[in-house]
Amino acid sequence: MSRSQVSRRALLAAIAAVPFARGASAQGSWPNRPVSVMVPYPPAGGADTTARILYAKVSTILGQQFVIENRGGAGGTIGEALVAKAAPDGYTVLHDGTAYSINGALYANLPFDYGRDFDPVALVSLVPNILVVTPSVPVSTMADVIAYAKAAPGGIDMASSGNGTLQHLSLEMFRFMTGAKVNHVPYRGGGVALNDVIAGQVKFFFSNGSSVVGLIQGGKLKAIAHTGNGRLKSLPDIPPVSDTLPGFEAYEWNGVFVPHGTPPEIVRSLNGAINQAIAAPDVKQRFEQLNIDSRPNTPDEFRAFVADQVERWSKVVKEANIKIG
Repeated sequence: MSRSQVSRRALLAAIAAVPFARGASAQGSWPNRPVSVMVPYPPAGGADTTARILYAKVSTILGQQFVIENRGGAGGTIGEALVAKAAPDGYTVLHDGTAYSINGALYANLPFDYGRDFDPVALVSLVPNILVVTPSVPVSTMADVIAYAKAAPGGIDMASSGNGTLQHLSLEMFRFMTGAKVNHVPYRGGGVALNDVIAGQVKFFFSNGSSVVGLIQGGKLKAIAHTGNGRLKSLPDIPPVSDTLPGFEAYEWNGVFVPHGTPPEIVRSLNGAINQAIAAPDVKQRFEQLNIDSRPNTPDEFRAFVADQVERWSKVVKEANIKIG
């Protein structure tokens, strides 16, 4: 299976205070004590929400508590660095997101290497962005948006949830593929950006698809298209961007990693528990309500997916000349 096929499938500083000191390998039956789950982003965000739904079920399946620890900052790299230095014994898990596939191109001097220091376990979720606009803007389709952007003196302003985020890279990809002039307006988080789009301060935003369903259904935002494939169960009338711009794809994803060298039998056990959890009817229902697509997958499939995402977003970062550190 090629990396692009995996991508298109809807499977689709504090380090000194590290609480996860390196130690002996896991002994006996794993897990025989609680497992720490590092979410390298603040509470209540997409990765945190997905993690809490998932690990409540995984805890039941494996009979041990999986304890969420949020350690946000620096685009997720603070929490990632902690896990990179943790013992590869199965008792420290990284529940990461899209930034994992972007940060390597953004940050020049990270104290760890994504390809060397982590082993993939499972892809948990895929969520497309949704291009939303202020309702008063006279556009209804992607073709309308492209024409509007090309006709606007000085181009259009488009919000993002911050420099180097998937929303930022999505607007850059839109700019490259259409030739339209797009002015990037970065915010400190998607919630703040959404407030200004609703108010009409900035009129366009590729928002996380889990965050805007109620706002769209309530008429506070107009949805134009989403960045996945096919149709969304919660918003079946919204087409994919790729219907107008073939090849345009951008997913917020969450996946599970462990420190490199974690025993293969532990990786297999955790992968099996995650696949069982995401197939559970109650988890599937919660995920569908959030526009999350999730299907069982193997560590090798997840590895190929991550490689595809790294290649895709590294090209966009380079072409847009985005630099953070």
